[in-house]
Amino acid sequence: MSFLPDLASWALGGGAGNPDNAGDGNGGEDGQQRQGNSLGAGGSGGGTGAGGGSGLTDDEIRRKRVARMMAMQQQQQQQNQRQEDEEETEQETEMDKMEVEPTTSTPTVADVDMADASTPATATAAATTPTGTVNNNSSSGSGSTAIPSSSESDRMDVVVDNAAVVVDSDEPRTKKTKASASSPAKASAAAPSAADMARKLAKKKDLLLRKTLSIALAGTTSTGSGTDQSCVVIDLGGSGSNDGASSSSAAAASSPEITVQSITEILAARLSLPRTHPSLRTAITSTQQNSGTGIVAYCGQCYVRASQEIKTVREGRERRDKRRRLKEEKAKGAEEAVEAATATGTTDSILNTHDEELIAILKEIQIQVVNYTASSLLEPDLFDLGTDGPSQLAAALLQSSVDPTNGITMNVAGSGTSFYSKLCDELMDVDEVGFGRVVGEAVMILSDALAKCDTVADGGGGGGDTGGGGDASPLVLVNALTALCGNKAAAAVVATHPTFLLPPAGSAAASERITPPQPVVPPDANQQQAQLYRMMAALTRGHRRGYDRRSGPALERDTIVGRVMKVGCPRDDPDFLTAFANMGSRSKKDSDNTTNGLRSQLTAYQVAVNGLVKTLITAGAGPRGKMMDWFRDALLVNSGAAAMRPDRSKVSDQATLINVTVALLKLCEPFLANDKKAGLIDPDFVSSPSDHGGLYATEGDDAIPRLAENPPSPAQPYAPKNSFIPLCFFLAARSIHLSVIPALDLHESLLRWSSRAYHDAQARGDNGRTDPDFNRYLARVLAHEVTIFSPGLLSDSLRFSNAMSGLLLRITDDELARMPEHFIDDLCDCVTMMSHSKPEAMRGVDVANVFKVVVKLLSPSYAKLVRNYNLRAKLGDVLHDLYLPPKTNHRDAVPSSVYCDPTAGGQPYLLSDKLAQETLAPSLLLLYGEVEHTGYYEKMNHRAKISELLRFLWESSEHRSAFRKISQNKESFIKFSNGLMNETNHQIAEAMEKLVEIRRVQVQMGNPQEWASVPEEQRETISSRHEANEREVKSTLLGLNKTLEMLGWLNADPDIRRLFLLDEMVSRLVNMLFHVLMKLVGAKGLELKVDNPESYNFRPKDMLRDLCSIFANFSSAPEFCLECARSGYYDAELVAKAGRTCRKLNLLTPENLEAFESLAEKVDAASRDVEDFDELTKDAPDEFLDPLMCTFMKDPVFLPTSEKYMDRATITQHLLNDPKDPFNRKDLTIDMVQPAPQLKERMNLWLEEKRQASTKE
Repeated sequence: MSFLPDLASWALGGGAGNPDNAGDGNGGEDGQQRQGNSLGAGGSGGGTGAGGGSGLTDDEIRRKRVARMMAMQQQQQQQNQRQEDEEETEQETEMDKMEVEPTTSTPTVADVDMADASTPATATAAATTPTGTVNNNSSSGSGSTAIPSSSESDRMDVVVDNAAVVVDSDEPRTKKTKASASSPAKASAAAPSAADMARKLAKKKDLLLRKTLSIALAGTTSTGSGTDQSCVVIDLGGSGSNDGASSSSAAAASSPEITVQSITEILAARLSLPRTHPSLRTAITSTQQNSGTGIVAYCGQCYVRASQEIKTVREGRERRDKRRRLKEEKAKGAEEAVEAATATGTTDSILNTHDEELIAILKEIQIQVVNYTASSLLEPDLFDLGTDGPSQLAAALLQSSVDPTNGITMNVAGSGTSFYSKLCDELMDVDEVGFGRVVGEAVMILSDALAKCDTVADGGGGGGDTGGGGDASPLVLVNALTALCGNKAAAAVVATHPTFLLPPAGSAAASERITPPQPVVPPDANQQQAQLYRMMAALTRGHRRGYDRRSGPALERDTIVGRVMKVGCPRDDPDFLTAFANMGSRSKKDSDNTTNGLRSQLTAYQVAVNGLVKTLITAGAGPRGKMMDWFRDALLVNSGAAAMRPDRSKVSDQATLINVTVALLKLCEPFLANDKKAGLIDPDFVSSPSDHGGLYATEGDDAIPRLAENPPSPAQPYAPKNSFIPLCFFLAARSIHLSVIPALDLHESLLRWSSRAYHDAQARGDNGRTDPDFNRYLARVLAHEVTIFSPGLLSDSLRFSNAMSGLLLRITDDELARMPEHFIDDLCDCVTMMSHSKPEAMRGVDVANVFKVVVKLLSPSYAKLVRNYNLRAKLGDVLHDLYLPPKTNHRDAVPSSVYCDPTAGGQPYLLSDKLAQETLAPSLLLLYGEVEHTGYYEKMNHRAKISELLRFLWESSEHRSAFRKISQNKESFIKFSNGLMNETNHQIAEAMEKLVEIRRVQVQMGNPQEWASVPEEQRETISSRHEANEREVKSTLLGLNKTLEMLGWLNADPDIRRLFLLDEMVSRLVNMLFHVLMKLVGAKGLELKVDNPESYNFRPKDMLRDLCSIFANFSSAPEFCLECARSGYYDAELVAKAGRTCRKLNLLTPENLEAFESLAEKVDAASRDVEDFDELTKDAPDEFLDPLMCTFMKDPVFLPTSEKYMDRATITQHLLNDPKDPFNRKDLTIDMVQPAPQLKERMNLWLEEKRQASTKE
């Protein structure tokens, strides 16, 4: 084992990887010496590995092994770093993109340093640098790279900076390494000569010209057999050619030099070519571009490519500088490396000089393409390629909107550096008038193309060479318009274009009538074709209706922005209706997919429209003012859009108005969620005609009603801190009134029509889902929802409603009085309709201000300010629909974030708000009476909601103190109780009548023979009426149950119970209670049995329990018993029967049952008093009798409108239901009624005399 120490020493020396261990055991003098030393150290043996031990201990061997391994690891790390540097250099220089044979692809600027393989100087340089060559077939040695054996003709030398690489012809994409800089000799061999550098610079210029201008100069090496076919060959000494037939010798003889000065001549030669020149067609075909042969598109592309090449050249210089710095850092302390780094720096300096020259050429190209394009646009006859300059500009803008990274509007080096910006600047500098002409013609080309579009799905969607518009989609056209207005000077031209605004109001042009041409039957059409043609013309007659020059139709058909705004998703468009055809029998997923697909197109288009508006707004004061003037005009000419049936010859389409609203809401977006900016909304805008331009007029045909009848004028002239914010806000408020609210109303109407069609089909025995009428209405509903239920529109409208509420909360009462009434009306409609149709859209949207303003305006102190009863009723509906915590499934969809106060731990706003705790209970009691004037059917719906709200508040301890304050406002409570009694009388009468009819039809249908004997047409009529009765009675009985419940829990409070006993109310209360009792337990009451009564909300036992509980509460009141004795509805037998029923069914508590049964005895006693008083007053003078009731007056009052006297209780009851004088129908309120003390005195004296006379008798 004596050979082991020698083997260990060899391994510690690095083994075969150590150059010192190379060769065989006895190979060479060095090897023998190393071996001898090793053996000598061991002290024994000689020869080749035959000696004894090495003389090293095990610890020494181990230490040397560890040291050698660390050295080898460090060496491996250095080698890996060198390899990474080499790979980085390969990627930076992109040498792997090169091929041996010429190709038709255009080289990049980074490729320009590559020399041709036939260049002798390069081959020589490569041959003298063997350590810098790599061959894929060479085997790896012990540190050196073998030179390939192939001949020089089989490889191509490529020079990159000062590195030489040999690429085999059989495998051109070989791996490359950096040239070694280990010695000055090698470094100097790799450095190219001055001739090489000059030749490479010429090569760079030639490639640069081809890359940026797609031009090859005749006489250069690039025009040989391998010339790129996308280039046009230009002969500066003659006409352009593309035959590539010039010989190599001729090319060498005439090689033109490319300089900054020659760019103008080269471009002029290229642009002077005629359109029909064959080289232009060949170039376009070979590059497969659709940019046309026009000057604008060509020069724009040249500008962009020149910018890209400038960037590439600069990046190449930065990489060289980085490599040079790295070499200098590595060269510290090594003399040979310092010399190599110095040589590299010298080469880099030359290359940097070349780069500066290249950059100068590229910048000159940018300047000249802009100049030539401007000249061509101003002088269309200058070049044959530029005769249709504005059309070319429009087409280039369209292409830019499709491919913005390569278009004429791409900023190549920051804002204002696009070809289009430079072109506009040049045109403005040369000829401002000509610039306006060019931009004006271009914008009209795009606008005329938009005029042909009605929906977002119109057009072909392209944006290439479409002849300035062609079949481009509306989205592309709007993006092109936005790009055109991206230059402020161009935007100013667009804003001052004659078609930007409508003619001024009152001008001769404004009243000019426009009548679209009527279609004429072609003369060669046969009779059938002519009839079909006339039929189609009749169907499209609405689109050819005449209109004034200043009107809604003119706005969307004849103005630039109007043509943009009119494109949308019209609900009546045949294509959209077809998309939703037969949706009744299709799945919901199918419906959702169709809706989402169309809505995504609409949303993308609206985003583009918003971009156009924002571009004009930010283009300067001039365009901004014109844009806002257009919005004013749009709202002024569409003032009739909110009508029930708007005149389509005067107003714009709803799609136009919706797009206007979307754009205005986006302008409001920055300050809607910012309280500080929202504080800049000045409410006096609506009182400044010079600012609102007639939008909020207070007189004339278009007068806007204010909250107060005669509000006070502002004390100071309108002088806002920021004029733009209130302008946007109040324009948006008006726009919502004219678009969103009518659209939501129409949606509810469409739903009703579709529901009616469905039920009609079911009544006929048909399948409602497949019924044609139902599917037609359903298609219109779904098509309409595409637009109005867009998530962006819904959320923006909600945020605006909350912002409007915030404004109404913070302004003074005088400012509030001047606010248009429709602000509050729209606010209520928006949130309630959304809670019904799209409650999920309300999730996460803050609507706290809406609750607060509703509570404020419902409070008694603002009752006289909000005079409209319908509007006050809507305020109550908002509280119910949005803020009443849901207790039934149909309201579970309203998110809790809507009705819960996050600042109060999630408690409902109805309980947490301080103002609500103080005023809401009396406000709702007052409102219950006021809705009497809202309409026959509407009041039932309103009162049902108010009842639910009152019940919720009654059960909440936070509102108990407010209920106790109700007794302090007698007038309000009288209105409430009057409405309560009217509602109860109506509901019980209607319900019982309908139940009788329902029972009759049920019995008829239950007898098959009898039902079959009825004619089919009559059966359909009976069935339809039966279904209507069922729907009505369900609603009526539900309201009646809630009314009786409310009467019960309200009268449990003694203070409130006393209010019902007032002279004005007690007689109405008694009559109402006995009317209901008679319906329930009379001759046909409890015997009335309908099938499944619970489905109709008919619960007679519960109703009787609540009613008898109310009687029991009032039985101890003498006023009540006395009025029962006077009532014509009182029937002792009826009361006794009701008591027996309650006892039998155990409906009342023992205390209430006893009180109810005692009522008959008390009424009998009171009847004797009534008889005595009637006997006493039977011969009273007529002046003491109420003229309507013919009863002795208790509290006579004087009516100033008719100069008549009436009992206060009688006239009060009359005015609660009819605010007119009963004698002459003049307006009369209870406040106008005057006491009659003198008459009262005479009546008292007369009574006293009668009593005394009666006593004496």
